[in-house]
Amino acid sequence: MFEEYSGYRLAGRLALWFSLWAVVGLLVGQLLLLLFAGSLVLLGYHYRHLSRLAHWLWKDRRLTPPHGSGSWEPIFNGIYRLQGKNRRRRSQLARLLSRFREGAEALPDAAVVMGHEGEIAWCNKLAELHLGIHWPQDAGQRIDNLIRYPKFSKYLHNNRYDEPIEMASAASDARLLEIRIMAYGDNQKLLLARDVTRLRQLEQMRRDFVANVSHELKTPLTVLQGYLEIMSMMPAQDEKQVQAMTDQTLRMKGLVDQLLTLSKIEVSTEVDPARRIAMGLLLEQVAEEARAVSAGRHTISVEIDPALDMFGDELQIRSACANLVQNAVNYTPEGGQIRVSWRHREGVGRFEVQDSGEGIAPEHLPRLTERFYRVDRARSRQTGGSGLGLAIVKHALNHHNSHLEIQSVPGEGSTFGFSIPSNLISAQQPARA
Repeated sequence: MFEEYSGYRLAGRLALWFSLWAVVGLLVGQLLLLLFAGSLVLLGYHYRHLSRLAHWLWKDRRLTPPHGSGSWEPIFNGIYRLQGKNRRRRSQLARLLSRFREGAEALPDAAVVMGHEGEIAWCNKLAELHLGIHWPQDAGQRIDNLIRYPKFSKYLHNNRYDEPIEMASAASDARLLEIRIMAYGDNQKLLLARDVTRLRQLEQMRRDFVANVSHELKTPLTVLQGYLEIMSMMPAQDEKQVQAMTDQTLRMKGLVDQLLTLSKIEVSTEVDPARRIAMGLLLEQVAEEARAVSAGRHTISVEIDPALDMFGDELQIRSACANLVQNAVNYTPEGGQIRVSWRHREGVGRFEVQDSGEGIAPEHLPRLTERFYRVDRARSRQTGGSGLGLAIVKHALNHHNSHLEIQSVPGEGSTFGFSIPSNLISAQQPARA
């Protein structure tokens, strides 16, 4: 049981010490001389213990402190107790760090812990494999000195890490990595790199398959449609059967056309921001096509700002707007109203299609842009819907830094819209036709 330090005990010992020297001084008639001698003896005693303490702290390798006497014993014992606490704390921290490193090594991603300027503090083995980092030789090195890609350096120093980037691996150009950086703590950064080579290959294979199958289907469908047109002009044929085959052929042809459009939009990820689109002319054409499909069954009104144009890919924007307007025509009952608007609002270009249809239940809204997803399959077959229209809209808008917004109340109608950011719109002068 260690003796705790006590100031009262120390004061008592000092009082007793000088009292003894004072008594002896009074007996021999040399009070001041004896008190001075007692002070020298006390100083020597403390200096001796200070020397032993300094030798133990700086030179002695033993864990146990030297034996102390008097008031120095609780001091030595206190230091020894503090050392025990520090050893236990270091042991706990070491176990915690070991578990952290084991967990980080088990991650399926390459992980790099960096400082504010990108200096490497730690990395796991996948970071050595994917990023070409050598640990611990590269500890303290700036990561942009090891990964010399302009795209990565711009992403690292831009301090905007909302979206990841993709780049070739520093260790192998055939490997594609998805890089994401997260800031945390006191100016610390965590870099995660995931190998997405296989995923991108599968996506490319899927796109190639859809495009190739669509091209292969288009030719026999065109031939079949031609023979059906010839059969419809022959009086001996059953008109209902020929019309049914013609309708299904047209429906299949429409599905193939939409698959081809979706494949083209997926492939053309780069959009020319300098190419101007005359939105007034484009939306008037889309509205005329919608009126032709409606055949007078709906009231279609158009509100267009003729001076508001945008920049981007005209094919993609036309596909997006046409699909939204065609959906409104297909899913709005006869006699309903459809309003198409394109105007400048709060610094952005706002496009909206509002209808008075049946509306959509809230549980269906998050999945509307999935391919081939249909709220009512029977209704989709009647209207000729393929389930690809909103998927085309989503991909087209993603290429223009926008997204589809849907507001719908069952029984009251729906509003489909999107906003084009200010850097892609022009409201100064009308575009030339």
